[in-house]
Amino acid sequence: MEQATMRFPQGFLWGAATSSHQVEGNNTNNDWWEWEQQPGHILDGHRSGLACDWWNRAEQDFDLAREMGQNAHRLSLEWSRIEPREGEWDDDAIARYRQMLVGLRQRGLEPMVTLHHFTNPLWLVEKGGWETETVVPLFERYVTRVAEELGDLVELWSVLNEPNVYAILSYAGGRWPPGKQNLLLAFKVLSNMLLAHGRAYQAIHRLQPRAKVGIAHAVRVFNPARPDSRLDRLAAWIPDYIFNRLVLTALTEGVLAFPLALNRRVPDLVDSIDFLGLNYYSRDVVAFDVSRPGEFFGRRFYPEGAEMSDGGYGEVYPEGLYRLLKRLAACGKPIYITENGLPDEDDDQRPRFLLTHLAAMQRAIEEGVPVQGYFHWSLVDNFEWAEGWTLRFGLIALNVETQERTLRPSGQLYKEICQANAITQHMVERYAPEVLDKLFPAQARAGRQSIA
Repeated sequence: MEQATMRFPQGFLWGAATSSHQVEGNNTNNDWWEWEQQPGHILDGHRSGLACDWWNRAEQDFDLAREMGQNAHRLSLEWSRIEPREGEWDDDAIARYRQMLVGLRQRGLEPMVTLHHFTNPLWLVEKGGWETETVVPLFERYVTRVAEELGDLVELWSVLNEPNVYAILSYAGGRWPPGKQNLLLAFKVLSNMLLAHGRAYQAIHRLQPRAKVGIAHAVRVFNPARPDSRLDRLAAWIPDYIFNRLVLTALTEGVLAFPLALNRRVPDLVDSIDFLGLNYYSRDVVAFDVSRPGEFFGRRFYPEGAEMSDGGYGEVYPEGLYRLLKRLAACGKPIYITENGLPDEDDDQRPRFLLTHLAAMQRAIEEGVPVQGYFHWSLVDNFEWAEGWTLRFGLIALNVETQERTLRPSGQLYKEICQANAITQHMVERYAPEVLDKLFPAQARAGRQSIA
């Protein structure tokens, strides 16, 4: 029997994703750097420090990405470098970002640029950060300046990264700066971020009518523990509505729905995405629990026996990617997987994770979902926010002390997939034979019969 192959569309974008604070190093002028200096905020007392030293050596990792067969890269810009003081622009920082973008294009890597990836200039924090609508014109001004300076090198703009995650962890959960625990304030912050997205979308298109402007939206699967239970279904629907749907409703219909606002219609937000970026990692099973009013009466857990990633980060659930892609196709927009990955320092899960998640994506594409690219999180191990250096997501391993890079076996697998624009039976047999039955069942059966 011939070797089986799962093929991807011609021109498909294959890349990895990074963010400025996590890789650049010495971002001393933002709120996360200040947060790291305070004891107890980062696991094991870690700090970002030099990070991956991208401010000095990003092009070396671009070379590695090119050698891995990638044709795209998603990166973010650091607002605190570009506008270190209110209304003052750092031409040297802008020039360095220009150099990075030129470097990507010279290597045949299409850049997708994220304009806000969790960090804020200290001067903005002093003005209240995202807590008041005064941030909206300030963000619009920053985006306008960036588009004026760098727009000739960028077609794909991702305005915000995971505004839902930022609002919840920074203003409701208290785990990220500014460390507040006020759910109503979190909704206000998310509302302001969406307003800022709308203004940014309009600003970029005024300067670049043909630009493709979107968002990287974290979407999570919430399964009712007992599908036949109305209470469990309600307990799963509530976090799905708050975490997943509120953002999508704003970006498509232009409505800030309750509890963001009382169905406030915002013209700038109507149809304010040219593509939808999906950040997908895991799912939660949810059961109704009357003892948890602070969690909307939902108890979240992982199924017994589920495969878990390092550090209890989440269940490995590739079917969730397929389900979400099918669901998001209703938005009628091109879709990019802007983040997908898992922490796996010894790389014993990532090859299987890659193959099963990419197979789920390919299945959705075959059924008509307009997925146009995949950006793995992450290219190289980087500083993982409150978890510090304890979670290793990279296709490339990083020695933080020496800055030495080592391609993991999963990185070699990803290289082969990118170069072939396909998953082959031979790849599965070499890197994760345990999923051959799932990905190529006919070939697996034929193999067993020939042995018999």
